[in-house]
Amino acid sequence: MEVVHKIGRRKTAVARVYVSEGKGNITVNKKDLKDYFTTATLQYKVKQPFALTNTEDTYDVKVNVYGGGITGQAEAVRLALSRVMCEIDEENRLALKPEGLLTRDPRMVERKKFGQKKARKKFQFSKR
Repeated sequence: MEVVHKIGRRKTAVARVYVSEGKGNITVNKKDLKDYFTTATLQYKVKQPFALTNTEDTYDVKVNVYGGGITGQAEAVRLALSRVMCEIDEENRLALKPEGLLTRDPRMVERKKFGQKKARKKFQFSKR
């Protein structure tokens, strides 16, 4: 199997994922997964596509991720890995689709409007 690569995005985070056959090593920005995503929740999110498709220790993953915060980055990696798993084997789609892992979360931060304090918050109204 050659290297399969896909892109995942979430908020302003962008993850490029390169998957090849191996022992289950995950490298994020040249660091180990546990060093980059320190909390168990984020590590679980990243490994979710492998857990659902029963392929935990069969692929080596190299990730380049930038932008956004740590949670956005973890979810961007998860989307990219899900897309790769579908490309490797179309059967994986049946496991990932019901969990919502193939859907790009469209929620973004709304921009601040001029004449307002924030995106939706207004300045305090005064009659005079």
